[in-house]
Amino acid sequence: MLFLVFALAGLGVLTGAAAHLPVDLTLVAGCGIATWLALFAVRERLAARGESAGRRTVDDAAVAAFVAGLTGLLVGNLLLGPLALAFSAVALLRGTRRRGRALLGAALGVADLAVLAALVSLNGTLFWSAAG
Repeated sequence: MLFLVFALAGLGVLTGAAAHLPVDLTLVAGCGIATWLALFAVRERLAARGESAGRRTVDDAAVAAFVAGLTGLLVGNLLLGPLALAFSAVALLRGTRRRGRALLGAALGVADLAVLAALVSLNGTLFWSAAG
């Protein structure tokens, strides 16, 4: 799981730094992150070979909740916050084995909505920028 978190964190840093880095360096780093995520996907599929398709789908919903919630903290919290809550509800109601990940996805979805509420109340906007 840390494998995925570090890849997504790297992607977030690269996205923020892409405007300031040379194009060649940005493309190389992007390809490295894409390879990292592809290796994660292959590893997850190999680990899930003996599972039934229904069980794997429920467990994938827990992972999707976590990823949507984490990504929603950086961009698109209006869309990804409720999506993380929905995915985690589906995963928990169907009895996922990744209960902790589904609960974390729900917590991140709530955090997304809290960030959105803070933005609306403080700035009167739905979007945020590090530049101010």
